Amino acid sequence: MIASTCTLLAAICSAENPPWSKFQNGGRSTSDLTLPVEWAPDKNIAWTADIEGYGQSTPIVSHDQIVVTSTSGENKDNYHVSSFSIEDGSKNWQIDLTNPSPFANTPMVSRAAPSAIATANGFIAFFEGGVLAAISPEGKKQWEKNLVDTYGAIESRHGLSASLEQTNDLVFVWVERGEDPYILALDPTSGEEIWKAAGVGKTSWASPRLIPVDGGQHLVCSASGKIIGLDPSTGKRLWEFENISNNSSCTPTPAGEGQFLIGASDGRGESSAGSAAASNGLIQISKNDAGEYEANFKWHAKKATSTFGSPVVAGTTAAIVNRTGVLYRLDLETGEQVSVERTDAGGIWSTPIVAGGNIYLFGHKGTTSVISLADGKEIANNRCWAEAAAADDSSRSRGGNVLYAAAPAGNFLLLRRGDKLFAIGKTP
Repeated sequence: MIASTCTLLAAICSAENPPWSKFQNGGRSTSDLTLPVEWAPDKNIAWTADIEGYGQSTPIVSHDQIVVTSTSGENKDNYHVSSFSIEDGSKNWQIDLTNPSPFANTPMVSRAAPSAIATANGFIAFFEGGVLAAISPEGKKQWEKNLVDTYGAIESRHGLSASLEQTNDLVFVWVERGEDPYILALDPTSGEEIWKAAGVGKTSWASPRLIPVDGGQHLVCSASGKIIGLDPSTGKRLWEFENISNNSSCTPTPAGEGQFLIGASDGRGESSAGSAAASNGLIQISKNDAGEYEANFKWHAKKATSTFGSPVVAGTTAAIVNRTGVLYRLDLETGEQVSVERTDAGGIWSTPIVAGGNIYLFGHKGTTSVISLADGKEIANNRCWAEAAAADDSSRSRGGNVLYAAAPAGNFLLLRRGDKLFAIGKTP
């Protein structure tokens, strides 16, 4: 079973043409590249690039460029989509958009948190204020859509952070707002609505995720206390699952045919890990005797809990990081603990990346721990900026020097801070 699962995931990953085309690379956080293992502020950083304003989204790597989103202005008045050269970090172009739902620009709300996607024709960016825009690889706006004008005001606790998801023919937008939440399927070439379905009706900062099922896919959305699966072609709700709690932040991770990993937080650190771990585990989608789809836990974690970083598939294990930076590796088939290691990364807000027999944990305070999958031991810990800079008063008002995301980009490992990109590795 493990061998077939790994084969399936490898096949899906190889079919993904763009290098890092969407948030968490569609839940397949494994790179074939050999990524750097060691770096420091004065070591092995090829280039840096300033980002206008501040943003929390993942860099998208496709069409021979890096695209990031950000926001600026006292009330998040402006949104920005910026493209940078992979080779040297120089700016290729920038598109500026007006926020249709201005809101105080503070660390207490999401700030350009939804990640864009790469399509065959360029990029599509989505912002929590309700604006979408499609942009060509050359930086020309192809279309723009204002969801507030069409579907009403967006009000959500701490703002939206759901990134875009896509098939070859559709782009999915999830707006889990306080009243009348919804999920949209749009034509990527025009922005035209194809279908609209009801949202989950629960608190969520996760993103929609496509999970392979029965030779097709289900669009899975996870919110606190409830997970739903939709037919991506029609929006029909295929199943609901409610035997879970505290799963408001982690996005489902594909783990084989009809299976996904899900993470949930204990809310109190390690002291209560045992009681919350039951909501971390592997969920199986199957058909019941009536021929209807249903979802059930295949296994529960015994001690491992998550925070903002989703569980990932790491070889034949599931890797889960708790709020203090303890890495649990569980057998993907049985859920039995393989290893546990306290790391220097601390809590992670970014999804880990697996590459070269190692797993990279990106601590939100700036420390990246590199862990060997051979024995679960930490082999390096690295920073792009001095630790003292995290407490700098000038950065605190912008949300601080937070490490939000990472992605492979050409020969580099790309790290995204709220206001800056760092390319780790040697130039060719």
